[in-house]
Amino acid sequence: MSGNATTVLLLGSGELGRELTLSFQRLGLEVHAVDRYADAPAHQVAQYQYVADISDTDQVRSLIRRIRPDFIVPEIESVAVDALIEIEESTGVHVVPCIRACALTARREGIRSVACDGLGLPTTAYAFATTLEEFREACEELGYPCVVKPAVYTSSMRHVLVESPEDVERAWGQVYRPTDRGEDAIVVERFVDFDAEITILAVRSIDPATGELATWFSEPIGHRHHQGALIESWQPIEITEDAMDNARSVAARITNALGGQGVFGVELFIAGDEVYFSSVSPRPHDTGMVTLGTQRFSQFDLHARAILGLPIDVTLTSPGASAFLLAEESSRNVSYSGINKALSVAETDVRLFGKPTAYPGRAMGVVLTTSETVDGARRAARDAASMVEIRTR
Repeated sequence: MSGNATTVLLLGSGELGRELTLSFQRLGLEVHAVDRYADAPAHQVAQYQYVADISDTDQVRSLIRRIRPDFIVPEIESVAVDALIEIEESTGVHVVPCIRACALTARREGIRSVACDGLGLPTTAYAFATTLEEFREACEELGYPCVVKPAVYTSSMRHVLVESPEDVERAWGQVYRPTDRGEDAIVVERFVDFDAEITILAVRSIDPATGELATWFSEPIGHRHHQGALIESWQPIEITEDAMDNARSVAARITNALGGQGVFGVELFIAGDEVYFSSVSPRPHDTGMVTLGTQRFSQFDLHARAILGLPIDVTLTSPGASAFLLAEESSRNVSYSGINKALSVAETDVRLFGKPTAYPGRAMGVVLTTSETVDGARRAARDAASMVEIRTR
């Protein structure tokens, strides 16, 4: 908060942005946090707060010209990329990790084209649909069961398993959302009978030994979803040595193709020694919340360090797990109980996100645990999470 401050414009101010803001501030940076509603999680800790539609080109352009940040850091996918391109070209402001990565990962078509057509990465068969009829045809072509997701990334929300033709219309209604800009597509993927779904955090920064760009990989993170929502993750997850080599190879190839500096959350399916690319986010990932307890430096610390070109340390200090606290009802009057019971579980922490409103399936907090074993950490996280009640009345 001085005339020579290094400033960050954070586009999106959810729970990931909140933790990232704190990591930036520990390194002395000034954070300007933006979201579409007031009192978003990162608003509560950033030095400056703004309410704006970050998918609107004019509003984003106006904010950038007013704040004149050193770094623009998107926290979510749905940002006005055209405004970022224009500003970077005209002013030289650094967009994290880079414009190409932000543009290609905003929608699944772009990154699938790079992964499949450009790099030849192994992936599941897929098709895109913009109408119910196209959707029905895609499901029939790919076969049942199949998985349906929005074409715009949504942090693992609205992912639906379609098990038979009778589920098609229900799944379409759950996933498809028309936008102000017209019809939006959804993607249908062939179901893979995989052993595990993992995230590899690939961290791209400057190697102090060589002065060159290099990539570090976290220990793999396992995760589980229920009814389209992420409910738990754990680190590390055991996979074969060949699968680990393949996973790191895929993560390196896709992040090299995107470019820039920062943390990339690369989601993969593991089937034996085989690895299938699923998606990549050019920013900290929901599944990586577990690193707040398991690593010497969390994914948020690593993102801040990588952006600044600082030394990277991905050391795992303890097995651990996270369990998300999901709201079951809508409310503008949220409170919590059972925190004292949850914290009585050994090696457990509870982080409430500070979201002012709740709706079914919304992540309102997370339980973090460590233990001598992953299984022990997962049991403790689930037990502690069951003790916390989200009150909406």
